[in-house]
This record gives sequence, C-alpha cells and structure tokens, in this order.
Amino acid sequence: MAALNIPPTETPEDDLTIPRAAMNKMIKELLPNVRVANDARELILNCCTEFIHLLSSEANEICNQQQKKTINADHILVSLDKLGFGDYRADAESVLKDCKAMAAKKRRKCTRLENLGIPEEELLRQQQELFAKAREEQMKIEQQQWQLLQAAAAQQQQMEQQPVDDDDDYC
Repeated sequence: MAALNIPPTETPEDDLTIPRAAMNKMIKELLPNVRVANDARELILNCCTEFIHLLSSEANEICNQQQKKTINADHILVSLDKLGFGDYRADAESVLKDCKAMAAKKRRKCTRLENLGIPEEELLRQQQELFAKAREEQMKIEQQQWQLLQAAAAQQQQMEQQPVDDDDDYC
C-alpha cells in the first residue's frame, strides 16, 4: 500500500481551494477539444486559489478601511482595480448583474404555482369559486340550525300552552 504524501505542517489555509471537480468541469467546458495534463490542472487550480486569496485580502482591507463588517460586491470591484485587474471589472459587473437578476427572479418565483401550468388568473377564478361554494354550504348549515331552533322553540311554546292536568289520580 502506498503511503500518502501529506506534509506534517499542513495549515487550515491549505485546505481552502476550489474543488477539483468544479475546476475540471470548467476546464472541460472552456476547452472541450483540448487534453490538459494533471500538472497543468494543478497549476490552474493553484493560480485560481491564489487569485481568490489576493482579491479577498484586498477586499477585506478596503472593507476594514471603510469600517464595514461585511465585504460586498463594491469592495471586490475596487480590489480588482487596485490589484491591476481592471480589465476584468466589466465582466465582473456583468456577472454581478446576472446574479442579482437571478436572485430576484428566485425570490419572486413561486415554484408551486409555476409548476402547476395553470395561469394565475385561472387559479384566482377557481379560488373564488371554492370560496363561493364554502359560503353557500355554510349558509345552508346555518339555515338548517336556525330551522331546528325554530322547531324546538315552537314545540316548547306548544308544550307551555297545553293545560296542565292537576288532578291527582294517585291513591
């Protein structure tokens, strides 16, 4: 069995990399007809990780200078400029805009309604019909209860109007 080659002084930062599967998928999508060697994949992974560390460190510094506690998109965009990657700013802003649009769509989206395939107007009409039926049934129940109460009251009144026979026929 081969021994694992793990350095004994591994720090938690060493574990912070882009997942290899995600990187391999991205390489395959961008270069479908090119075979990329494993050491080249490793180099790309390390470069991407280093880029992310540089960018996030700069964004964190900008965030701290502004006395903010959360790094936001503006901090990242300014970091791109400060680190000399201003050429990527337009692409980053475009991706940010797309992400915001997708997030807004997700918030608005009611998957249960959209998956039904029934237009909202039709669903509203069906709901109104159900409410009308429920009101009608409730009225029938209340009317039956009222009629029972009236019959009981009439019976009670009739019993009270009957003459009471006080003759004691007991021996």
